Amino acid sequence: MTAVGRTPFRSGAGRLCLDFVRTLRYRGRPWDQEELSGDDLLGDWVRQFGPWDAATHLDQPGRVEQARELREAIAILITCALGGGGARSCPAEARDAVNAAAAAAVPTPELDAVGRVVHRADSVVEATLALVARDALDLVSSSDLRRVRPCSNPECQVLFLDSSRPGRRRWCSMGTCGNRAKKAAQRGHVD
Repeated sequence: MTAVGRTPFRSGAGRLCLDFVRTLRYRGRPWDQEELSGDDLLGDWVRQFGPWDAATHLDQPGRVEQARELREAIAILITCALGGGGARSCPAEARDAVNAAAAAAVPTPELDAVGRVVHRADSVVEATLALVARDALDLVSSSDLRRVRPCSNPECQVLFLDSSRPGRRRWCSMGTCGNRAKKAAQRGHVD
């Protein structure tokens, strides 16, 4: 759950690590947009994508730079792995950064007194980043990597996991990039 009045982060990339990489919008463009610009926004992302309930207290300020560094290492790892040489061709610095984050303790599930599963961690942010890093390691070493695609919108280009049966999905989201492309195509056919 995000803070009151804030727009939730974009989701739907098909993997936790890909949703995390999306927090830098328009990557590689002069107009890129940082969505993790402070600890409060990192906390919102952690609450939205982690296994935490709304009451989970995030008491680890000062982690946003660490999170952004991990995000960039994951982006390098995935991009490099997609480049044909696989994960073994990735720079050691990116691999080491993701491995180090993945080594942290992950959230521990437990059953509470009313029968709900809740998650605990000494460091909620670090535990969530460990989940993200582990997901990235799994992705670059699995057959799922073959289904990671960039969005066909040249302004977007975010990576997503194509889980469609035929494997021909083109857009990160039909609701945004796909609809924009359809509208542009219709305008092109109008006399």
